[in-house]
Amino acid sequence: MSHDTPTGPDAPDLVVVGLGYVGLPLAQEACRSGLQVAGLDLDVAVVEHLNSGRSHVDDLSDADIAAMRQAGFSAHTDASVVAGARTVVICVPTPLSEDGGPDLRMVLAATASVAAFVQRDTLVVLESTTYPGTTDELLRPMLEEGGLKVGQDLFLAYSPERIDPGNDRWGFRNTPKVIGGTTGACTDRAAAFYRKIVDEVITARGTREAEMSKLLENTYRHVNIALVNEMTRFCHELGIDLWDVIRCAATKPFGFQAFYPGPGVGGHCIPIDPNYLSYRVRAALGYPFRFVELAQEINHAMPGYVVQRVQDRLNDVAKPLRGSRVLLLGVTYKADISDQRESPAVPIAIRLQSAGADIAFHDPFVTDWALSGDPVRSPGEPVGHDLAPEGEPGNPATSHGMLRCVPDLAGALGRADIVVLLQRHSSYDLDEIARLAPLVLDTRGAFDNAADSADSATVERL
Repeated sequence: MSHDTPTGPDAPDLVVVGLGYVGLPLAQEACRSGLQVAGLDLDVAVVEHLNSGRSHVDDLSDADIAAMRQAGFSAHTDASVVAGARTVVICVPTPLSEDGGPDLRMVLAATASVAAFVQRDTLVVLESTTYPGTTDELLRPMLEEGGLKVGQDLFLAYSPERIDPGNDRWGFRNTPKVIGGTTGACTDRAAAFYRKIVDEVITARGTREAEMSKLLENTYRHVNIALVNEMTRFCHELGIDLWDVIRCAATKPFGFQAFYPGPGVGGHCIPIDPNYLSYRVRAALGYPFRFVELAQEINHAMPGYVVQRVQDRLNDVAKPLRGSRVLLLGVTYKADISDQRESPAVPIAIRLQSAGADIAFHDPFVTDWALSGDPVRSPGEPVGHDLAPEGEPGNPATSHGMLRCVPDLAGALGRADIVVLLQRHSSYDLDEIARLAPLVLDTRGAFDNAADSADSATVERL
């Protein structure tokens, strides 16, 4: 095939490979900046929805997609759209493999598709989170198989994604962008591209430094969340209100950043990304990254700790967990979005089911909730039936562990034996929850004054 770049009017300025939570905001900002943008995704339904003006991610509305379409954006499943593009950015997921390391199959498949059509003078950027060395050691050889040389004929760089779903303050454009190229020329070319669509570009010494910066950002959060998650256990035993401790410590104007305990860590970064670094250290150097592995152990144990606290709370009123009606409020991994990736609500629900609890859930952003693993009850046996209004159908679980959101929150609060606040959605009326629920376990510190209120006997914070 020829490696000469087409000069026709149909060649896009940018092709974004992977049109999810990372790729779609990038494509949107590029459209806003006047670039001709195309998207590539293997999910036929996603492509069809986008081309018909429908969004599938929280941060972009249907109106946003319609504006992108009006600006010339189009989504494709055929990798030949890459041919002639001046820039290609790969934004595909990198989940964990069965052995706990990074699963790079989607990155490698995307790179192979790009390599089949990439042409001279094209910039290729990887934004998918991975371990240091991926860009140079894996992507570069694949891109050079056709005879083009990175740094001379092609330009290759890594730029860690910094998308924070639901964040109204920091979006794609005003969040500084880190860039690291395989060569100096690659860094310069990548920086020139991103300066068209972001306000500030930070250049790293190379791809490994850029790759590592992403892992450091999330490992920092992971370790500090684990610190307060462990503290919440012994503070509870010692009768110390950790939430008040954090409030006081946060008044120090230097040297302290507040982190808060919770039911576990969720989302596309914190539960996954630090494992890439731990995996790389073990594989390359032969010894463990002890901070990360300890933090992972602590944070993974939080769902079990929440279930233990639910059981203890019920024991306080002489009720066993088995057969008790437990209402879970908020099953997404973050407040005020529908994203459920790696949500700790799932292992909490599974543990509660395994202990014989009768569970139901409410979330203003989730209609049907699929639990991983097999439900404890037989297919068709009701789960949370007693939380449904009298005369209405219950909350049956399918053989895949599917639950339906309770239709009447106020009624469900009164019928539950205990309510567990797992996510602090802004639409939740905390006063109503405290007033109607017989017992509340607050895993998010939402009830700030619970210890001093008339409802202190009802509400207990994690």
